[in-house]
Amino acid sequence: MSDGCCGTTAIEIEQFTGAEQTGALPVVVIGAGPVGLAAAAHLAERGLDFLILEAGDQVAASVAKWGHVRVFSPWKYNIDAAARRLLEGDGWSAPDPGWLPTGAELVDDYLAPLAKLFGDKVRLNAKVTAISRHGYDRVRTAGRNEAPFLIRLESGEELQARAIIDASGTSTTPNVLGASGLPAHGESRIEVDHALPDVLGTDRDRYEGKRVLVVGAGHSAATTLLALAQLENTPITWAIRAGNPSRTYGGGEADALPARGALGTRLRAHIESGRIHMVTGFFTHRLHQTGDGIEVVSKDPSGHEKTVIVDRVVAATGYRPDHSIAGELRLDLDPILGSTRALAPLIDPNAHSCGTVPAHGVDELAHPEPGYYAVGVKSYGRAPTFLMATGYEQVRSVVAALAGDWDAARQVQLELPETGVCSSSLAEAQEQRVGLAPGISGGLLGTELPLATVSTSGSCCG
Repeated sequence: MSDGCCGTTAIEIEQFTGAEQTGALPVVVIGAGPVGLAAAAHLAERGLDFLILEAGDQVAASVAKWGHVRVFSPWKYNIDAAARRLLEGDGWSAPDPGWLPTGAELVDDYLAPLAKLFGDKVRLNAKVTAISRHGYDRVRTAGRNEAPFLIRLESGEELQARAIIDASGTSTTPNVLGASGLPAHGESRIEVDHALPDVLGTDRDRYEGKRVLVVGAGHSAATTLLALAQLENTPITWAIRAGNPSRTYGGGEADALPARGALGTRLRAHIESGRIHMVTGFFTHRLHQTGDGIEVVSKDPSGHEKTVIVDRVVAATGYRPDHSIAGELRLDLDPILGSTRALAPLIDPNAHSCGTVPAHGVDELAHPEPGYYAVGVKSYGRAPTFLMATGYEQVRSVVAALAGDWDAARQVQLELPETGVCSSSLAEAQEQRVGLAPGISGGLLGTELPLATVSTSGSCCG
């Protein structure tokens, strides 16, 4: 070692034999949800060794949290092609392709049977807390690409991998209630409910007969509002930052996405009838528990304040990715969305809805750290335009690249019907079949029905 702070320093670094050593390790998939299990199916078909790490105590634990929610895309769009082939080879029969499954049905009828095929390659209660390169921090370069990935679990156990497909999602990192991207003062001291509570089911007692404030202008907010409207003696306030709710209402009958228009039409009717009280220009600034309830104070950019006093607060303000576990990897993230820079312009919510995002794959998902890919809703960062079928195409492309089949990896495509999978006719047909009252929303997901809620599951479309 030199005697100066900046001189040449002799450091011994473990030397790896290269691809032969690292290539013998498994590909680690983080998350056993729809996209993570689809990745595993493609890895299995390609004959690549893999291990799935699921933080929850069951397969698709995040999906199970919204088991009461009915997705607005029918089964034919919710089953990955490789997963279907593996399941059918084991004697599985696909559900009715036109049926709109709940989250619980997704797990019970598709994801759980799929995971069962993978046996002990699926590890539950295996929460990943950090990822690095074995023997390398983010700064060191020489020999880096030949070093295996090092994965540390919450238990302290460490694993190695040849590549990582991060399908851990965003459900554990909701956006804050504060209007400027910062937590509102007192937010951490108040019990705030996040998007998609089971208002008509297990959570009914938390809301019925209570004064409820819903904050947010997306379809998750609309879903919750329409569910709350079915409860008696439950005053509802809806607070949004915008000056009017046109974004949530959509275009009504003229909306390019009929389901979104139908949701907006129903919501508008509740606003106009007075069933739901709307507060516009609401910039959540402070929360405080009083003897009369929770005092929620808005402070707009001019300093003007508004106050709402309620019993329950639902923050339907969206989600954001947590890239902290990959802090020692070399990531190239878009400074606005938190996706890769290459993907950002393709998913920008200012320019795209879920039905207009083009197919994309390994090239758009790649980082300067070879072998690490964030996929699924996490890959979209803060963009709420994720489509489950798009996630399936992502992992098909990524796995093809890991197998060295770059021609297949770069032949990305996504086939959807001309009207997308956001057509209200699907929900209307199902309502006729099961005798449910109408209730439809935009994206792929809709509003609460007597037997299930329809919503966004953390994104507008997936």
